[in-house]
Order: sequence, then C-alpha cells, then structure tokens
Amino acid sequence: MSKVTLPEDRAHRASRAGRAVDDAYLHEWAEHFRAPLATAELADASAVAFRVGAEWLALPTAMLLRVAPHATPHRVPHRTARGMRGVVNVGGQLYPCVALADLLDIDAGGGSARASRHTFARLLLVQWESRAYALPVADLHGIVRYAGTRVQAPAATINKGVQRYLSGVLAEGDLRIGLLDAAMLGPQLARALR
Repeated sequence: MSKVTLPEDRAHRASRAGRAVDDAYLHEWAEHFRAPLATAELADASAVAFRVGAEWLALPTAMLLRVAPHATPHRVPHRTARGMRGVVNVGGQLYPCVALADLLDIDAGGGSARASRHTFARLLLVQWESRAYALPVADLHGIVRYAGTRVQAPAATINKGVQRYLSGVLAEGDLRIGLLDAAMLGPQLARALR
C-alpha cells in the first residue's frame, strides 16, 4: 500500500525545511478552491415513520408527543364514528384512540415484519391543534430526516383511501413511505370524536 501525500503534508514539510512552497502545490489548492461546492441535500424536514397493515406511513414530527406501549382501548358508549376505537390510558391520562387503518381504508391485518427486526405494536401519541390522540401502529421505523426535494408524487396505484391524505412519497432505504398531510388528516381525527 503506497502512502498518499496530501498537499498540506508537503507544505508542512517544506515550511519545516525553510523552503518556499512550489507552484504545483499552489496550483493544486487553487483548483480545489475554484471547484464548485458539492450540493449536498439539506435535510429540511422530518417525520416519524410507522406501519399500519402493509402500508408504511409517516406524520410530521411536529405532531408527535411521544411513543407509548400498545394498550387495548376501552369502548366509549354512543361513540361509533369511523375510526374511533375508544380511550386508552397512557401514564394516567386518557387519550381518544383512533385507528388510522379505519380512517384510511387499510387492511390492518396485512403486512409483516421486516426481516431481522423485532416488531412491536405501539401507540403514537400525536397532537392536532389542541387535542391529543392515540394512534395504534403495527411497527415503528423511527424519525426520518429528509430533503423536501426527495419527496415524490404518490403513485396512481396507491390505495385511494390513503392517497387523498398523502402529500408525497419518500424513499428511505428499501421502504417507500407515504407522507401523511397533517392538514388533511387532522380534521379527520377531530371528526372521529363527534
């Protein structure tokens, strides 16, 4: 293996020896500073990614309050709105439990765990306006940071129940994550309480 001589190494050696820096060194650094800057994608947005049935979805992290262990909801009499499962107790506080699978017409029994990964059902505690909700999810991927330029339009083959709530689709490794539009989904969560 041959040793690579970096320009700063040559300059350091030359200055220790009391010699002037040669033209090749100056030219090399002039080219370095003349080159355009690499345009790295700026991760200007983030979302918490999770799975409901077979669908990988994400909500803006601004909506997320916390992640809690899965809890069985207790039914509330005379509350039969679409998606309303009841209430759950998390840390001594009651949250209305709304099933995204029902709201978005997703088969909650579909999907399977990714290989070499433990899967745990959880509750996402989210906030829309001044109201908090518990959303049961089958799996949690975590927080995804992304550049807005990476968001693609949803494919025409996506489930129509989900598609109307998507602001776009994000490719994250081998996953295709549907980014839920908070402004579209929030009123549906509120409607489930009526």
